[in-house]
Amino acid sequence: MSRLILIVEDEKNVAELLRDYLANEGFEPHIIDHGGQVVPWVRCNNPTLILLDIMLPEKDGITLCREIRGFSSVPIIMATARIDEIDRLLGLELGADDYICKPFSPREVVARVKAVLRRTTGGSSSGSDLITIDQEGYRVLARGQDLGLTQVEFQLFIALYTQPGRIFSRDQLITRIYQDHRIVNDRTVDSHIKKLRLKLSKIKPRLDIIHSVYGIGYKYEESDG
Repeated sequence: MSRLILIVEDEKNVAELLRDYLANEGFEPHIIDHGGQVVPWVRCNNPTLILLDIMLPEKDGITLCREIRGFSSVPIIMATARIDEIDRLLGLELGADDYICKPFSPREVVARVKAVLRRTTGGSSSGSDLITIDQEGYRVLARGQDLGLTQVEFQLFIALYTQPGRIFSRDQLITRIYQDHRIVNDRTVDSHIKKLRLKLSKIKPRLDIIHSVYGIGYKYEESDG
């Protein structure tokens, strides 16, 4: 499979740091620092994934994302320092696959890249065969066995799984899994997490991949023994 990652970033130091970290993980990063060069390059080179900054010279990332979605389903991770854009990105208005806020750590970006590629290619987590996602069938398989998740449990699991290591508050998870903005008690998330853990334990006892972070919320992190 191609490992070509396009980094669209006009801050030279940021772009070069991301390039070095991605290269160390076995990817083939390519940098473009002007929005006007992006679409022709994508058409010719068919990258595996695009890291796309919103604020760019010549043509901004929002416009570029819309244009790319007109001819390609390549995974796109948007980068933004503008908090007011996050709702639009989360709402999938642009067709982006994920977003990341500046300032960010390069390790976090690499983790997001791997997570999005796992999700969009149907691969397993961290190169292991622990978790497999069937997006079309709304199924999560652990060690090849269907967990039998409800739709809400599936959405909750995906929110955590696709951003490993990131800590989500209960409110953030409610926003992700109840996009109709219904009023939901934050303890509802605790109930769903409990059910998820029970279903995981039936596949493999002591399978600890959904972690509680005291006073904050939850995160996904594999520690499968």
